[in-house]
Amino acid sequence: MGKGNQKNILITGGAGFIGSHVVRRFVENYQDYHIFNLDALTYAGNLENLKDIEDHNNYTFIKGDITNDDFLTNLFSENEFDGVIHLAAESHVDRSISDPLSFVKTNVLGTVNLLNQSVKMAKKNPDFRFYHVSTDEVYGALGDTGFFTESTPYSPNSPYSASKASSDHFVRAYGETYGLPFVVSNCSNNYGPNHFPEKLIPLFINNIINNKPLPVYGDGNYTRDWLYVKDHARAIDLVFHEGINGETYNIGGFNEWKNIDLVRLLCKLMDKKLGRKEGASEELIAFVKDRPGHDLRYAIDATKINKELGWSPSVTFEQGLELTIEWYFENKEWLEHVTSGDYKEYYKKQYQ
Repeated sequence: MGKGNQKNILITGGAGFIGSHVVRRFVENYQDYHIFNLDALTYAGNLENLKDIEDHNNYTFIKGDITNDDFLTNLFSENEFDGVIHLAAESHVDRSISDPLSFVKTNVLGTVNLLNQSVKMAKKNPDFRFYHVSTDEVYGALGDTGFFTESTPYSPNSPYSASKASSDHFVRAYGETYGLPFVVSNCSNNYGPNHFPEKLIPLFINNIINNKPLPVYGDGNYTRDWLYVKDHARAIDLVFHEGINGETYNIGGFNEWKNIDLVRLLCKLMDKKLGRKEGASEELIAFVKDRPGHDLRYAIDATKINKELGWSPSVTFEQGLELTIEWYFENKEWLEHVTSGDYKEYYKKQYQ
């Protein structure tokens, strides 16, 4: 039970986009937990995401790399964690195409290192749980109909999704081989506050503000299911506390959009926010060369988590998008900080 009656919970990747929302939720809602946020602070990790909770008594940040086994051995030994919520990952498909080995190192080797330490903890603590947060991209692509369910066969099509599929398999294998108590969730595309602006929605918000081109891959007809990040954090909370060991839960927004339709909606909302004439931002749309292995459609069937745990999205896509836009306007300094330096060089290489 950690120190005294307080549980020590390790959240990896907690300075990233989704991770920071999970960390905040747990720190604020569970005073009987001490939350340890482990993050390597690579390009997408940003402690500015957590300034509002950094001084809380039940929160500790640790800079470290999950690929360093000696570091993890010491960390687990010193803190005897009661649970791990594993979000740390390389997650951008385009980066995985140009540098697949870094995805193997972090997403596969890093996960196995955590699993090895978690097995030791589980032997001491029967209530220990390892929660692996994954993606719907492990399932591959869908046609015009159908949905990903928890029993959909894996068929990854990019180095990123292949590395996440591999980590999913290792988690399940450790459950079967070593008796590690675990749960897995596979989520659809997230959006919301603190999103690093290499992903579509924050990238385009930033570009519209600055009157820069909006690079849309191919014909723009790729379809994704979109999930508001705070709803995802709420789902992770539920799965960690109430999910059944050995089970997988798909988390989606019941919210499919073709990329081009999403971009046009975003342009409309941004024109209204900026006081521009309607349609002005659509003139920034620029169709660019498609990326290799681009999956046509993802769509999550989130019936299981809805029926078993009572979870459902709290906002419509339009509501969530308006909340997201408002956050970026209220946090322009954050946006300026994360779009400087190395990120600008990456952006130039990728889209120009």
